Amino acid sequence: MDVFSIITLFGGLAFFLYGMKVMSDGLEKSSGGSLNKNLKKVTQNRFIAMLFGAGMTIAVQSSSAVTVMLVGLVNSGILEFGQTIGVLMGSNIGTTLTAWILSLAGIDSDIVWVNLLKPSNFSPVLAFIGILMIMVGKKEKRKDIGSVLVGFSVLMFGMNLMSGAMEPLGEMPEFASILTAFKNPLLSVAVGAVFTGVIQSSAASVAILQALSMTGGITYGIAIPIIMGQNIGTCVTAVISSIGVSRNAKKVAVVHLSFNIFGTLICLIPFAVGNMIFKWAFIDTAITPFMIAIVHTIFNVVTTAILLPFSKQLEKLANKIIPDKEEKHQLDVVLDERLLAVPTVAVEKSLDVVRDMCVLSEDAFGKAMVLLGKYDGKTADEILEAENEIDRFEDKLGTYMMRLSKIGVSESDSRSIAKILHTIDDFERIGDHAVNLLGVAKEMHEKEIVFSNEANAEIAVLTQAIAEIMKITSEAFRGNNVELAKRVEPLEQVIDDLIMDVKRNHITRLRGGNCTIQLGFVLSDLLTNYERVSDHCSNVAVAVIESGHGTFGAHEYLETVKDVHNKEFENLYKEYGNIYKIKA
Repeated sequence: MDVFSIITLFGGLAFFLYGMKVMSDGLEKSSGGSLNKNLKKVTQNRFIAMLFGAGMTIAVQSSSAVTVMLVGLVNSGILEFGQTIGVLMGSNIGTTLTAWILSLAGIDSDIVWVNLLKPSNFSPVLAFIGILMIMVGKKEKRKDIGSVLVGFSVLMFGMNLMSGAMEPLGEMPEFASILTAFKNPLLSVAVGAVFTGVIQSSAASVAILQALSMTGGITYGIAIPIIMGQNIGTCVTAVISSIGVSRNAKKVAVVHLSFNIFGTLICLIPFAVGNMIFKWAFIDTAITPFMIAIVHTIFNVVTTAILLPFSKQLEKLANKIIPDKEEKHQLDVVLDERLLAVPTVAVEKSLDVVRDMCVLSEDAFGKAMVLLGKYDGKTADEILEAENEIDRFEDKLGTYMMRLSKIGVSESDSRSIAKILHTIDDFERIGDHAVNLLGVAKEMHEKEIVFSNEANAEIAVLTQAIAEIMKITSEAFRGNNVELAKRVEPLEQVIDDLIMDVKRNHITRLRGGNCTIQLGFVLSDLLTNYERVSDHCSNVAVAVIESGHGTFGAHEYLETVKDVHNKEFENLYKEYGNIYKIKA
């Protein structure tokens, strides 16, 4: 084995890991987040949670990605720590699928159809089909499936490179002498754990073991403890991801590590003691890639079956190792960077934050309108605090969305990201207008400015209309209700008409000596803020409607909706015009 074989080995590992990432990303995007929609519901039952964990790991082809995602979900408050235990156990079972696929590499037959089952024979066909789907496919989902096929083919190419690079090892006496050291099961466990921890992929670690087994030098006695150690090594990713997170999120990593350590002890002790007593003949027999897949599966299924009933005990152990302390809620924790590993979950959590932002802005402006009639210092402070929080939301969400859009997301998630980016600025501006309106209320209070009865009556009607459009917009956005969103634009048009009426009536009163220029300045500020908030509500409603189409053309939509032939708009405009009208 020369230096070129070593270069080929590392090159093969690189192809394998890259292929797995491409395949994982494609699988996650093509699933459209279907595995994450009822996350809280399925994790209530530990057995269902285990099946869900296995299914999710099969879908994204990475138990490490699932574990990191769980750390992020707990850290951001989506899941409770105890709900993740079953999912963690299931992820260990789900990760065995890769080993089964790779075990097909050992097939050798003269029958064409049987030989086609060998990945090195059918993966080029999959690669060609995948490339065609990516280049010719118009639908995003079809391209995602193409990425899965190409990723799998690259993965298998890497596996073949590693196998070819290791072939000379079987003829080297030095390699055989090194392997004798691995007859100590504790050493084999340690090697499996350390190597897997370094490359942070149990699937890749098992693949390398399968490639080595093709040399004929790897025995059952060596392979079985290494497989056990690989399960411990894969916990390194979770441990690293738990740095700087909440205490509950750290417990996820503790459970993952303790589960795999206990599982290894439960299987390793009987294995080692049994061999000492019975001197099993198969221990010194060469193991095949197919048998490695079987051992890997049996180990994970057995440990899960034994430890699943003790989920509560594992939870208590984690609570003792990391006792609870009161932790301050932070936006950085809610929008956890670890959630980017599974974009669909990150997008959904981001939408939750924008919904909170929507409620904050609606509440802040509502309080500001109340202050126009009765100023209160405490309420004023609450508005300023809410506006600062809204500003932080916009800043954090903007950065988070940019990162999300760059890592590759499904078509559905891409629309959600666009919807978020199109609305957070509007919610932030509504918060700003709440502060502006607060300034108007404060000026009126300090200067003891009072509008005439006629002006107060007109402002009251306008204020009711503004409160209504804010309520409709908020409900439409938070519920993604397109039909409700369609009611915003007709009401916005009515509000524009009301503002024009108030301005005209003010000029009439001013000419008649029933109003002053000073009152006119205050009224102008009030109306400006009302008009701007109404416009922002319109923008949000358009984003809700257009997000379903995948296109965000506000001008085109508004031109269409206000067309003279649009009966729906005309009817709603008349309806709101009858509700909110100023007496002549």
